[in-house]
Amino acid sequence: MPSQYRWSVLAAGLTTLAGPACRPVSPRAFEVPHAMPDVRPTPLVLAPEEGERRVRRLRASAPAALTAPFILKLDGRNGGSTDLVMGTEDIPPGQAIAAHRHLVADEIIFVHRGAGVVALDGRETAFGPGATIYIPKDVRVAVCNTGAEPLSIAFVFSKPGFEAYLRDTSVPEGQRVVPLSDVERAAIRARHAGHTRYEQP
Repeated sequence: MPSQYRWSVLAAGLTTLAGPACRPVSPRAFEVPHAMPDVRPTPLVLAPEEGERRVRRLRASAPAALTAPFILKLDGRNGGSTDLVMGTEDIPPGQAIAAHRHLVADEIIFVHRGAGVVALDGRETAFGPGATIYIPKDVRVAVCNTGAEPLSIAFVFSKPGFEAYLRDTSVPEGQRVVPLSDVERAAIRARHAGHTRYEQP
């Protein structure tokens, strides 16, 4: 990755999903179950702002601008899927998804807005709005926002697992955000190392 790009852990955001509608639908509040067991699969139609909104707990040294929310749209708790995980987020300009691997799940990233560079097993590729990035399991990936606006993405995993890491490193939007210590972050990453491995502990 070019040296002028800073690779750092990012915080969250939102993107848009659109499709045909047969009749007008009134907005409704999205309810998030508190426990995963016995959640039956439920069809969902979510507005861009709907879903489980969370804020990452970053290190104390991270810029305050990185505390924007990300949204878990679909998983075992949201919709009751036993297979898929989907979420959305905005990556601020100059920030990045740190290099890591997902060991058990393929991932697809769809770029709704913005531009960046993705590194897949060392091969760097520039991308823009409308790009689809396919990341097979156990492939090293890092994504950097190289544009002047937020990089809005939707991410989908073929198997559950990463959503548990996301919850362990975040809080529900509106709750007090306590920064992660290096020791706490390393412990969380070690606990989830069976499905996701970061290059930094």
